[in-house]
Amino acid sequence: MEYDIEHRPSYALLTAELNQGEQLQAEAGAMVSHTDGIEIETSASGGVLDSIKRKAFGGESFFMNTFTAGRPGHVTLAPPLPGDMVHYRLDHESLYVQSGSFVAAHPDVDIDTEFGGGKTFFGGEGLFLLELDGSGPAFLSSYGAIESRELDPDESYTVDTGHIVAFEGSTDFSVRKVGGLKSTLFSGEGLVCEFSGPGTVWLQTRSPDAFLSWLVPNLPSGDGGGRDGGFSIDF
Repeated sequence: MEYDIEHRPSYALLTAELNQGEQLQAEAGAMVSHTDGIEIETSASGGVLDSIKRKAFGGESFFMNTFTAGRPGHVTLAPPLPGDMVHYRLDHESLYVQSGSFVAAHPDVDIDTEFGGGKTFFGGEGLFLLELDGSGPAFLSSYGAIESRELDPDESYTVDTGHIVAFEGSTDFSVRKVGGLKSTLFSGEGLVCEFSGPGTVWLQTRSPDAFLSWLVPNLPSGDGGGRDGGFSIDF
């Protein structure tokens, strides 16, 4: 499978070239277009129970689309948020992905949720992270641009939980507060994740949570209580 990612880093578009018989599984709703001869099958990937886990705990869609090339062609995919995309080839290994960052992968890559205990709960990632396991190409997305950090053995690196895209299974991590209680509540940073190498961590330059924290107070309200007086809409 050959691929190309265009319009980076703000409005990334993935073009995956499929030879006859090749397949690609993708998050429902990610497709932009495809050539003639590409067949689409929608299913609860991994079975109903695995799909329920991904939806309830991993933040992903219940269904997955599998694209099969009846003859050579391509399919284009894009993430829901404006941002970047990155390719990662798994080789009998695991990759942990934050909710919402998975776009597509080869069918030989198993997609499941992995219980992370309290450290993921307090990190704002929910009790589950998506675990990609196996061998084959995978494609991840971000809100904003993607930055990678390769960590040496025993090297540590701290990341705000809202800016994590993915990390290799070889890394270890723990969640902690930013300083004391005052810093946690008023610094605007909240909780951070401290990674320990070896391994690679991928970050996104924007945080959806931070954007929502800015956006919601500025939305007009129906009672005219918005920042600028607001307005009301009757239906």
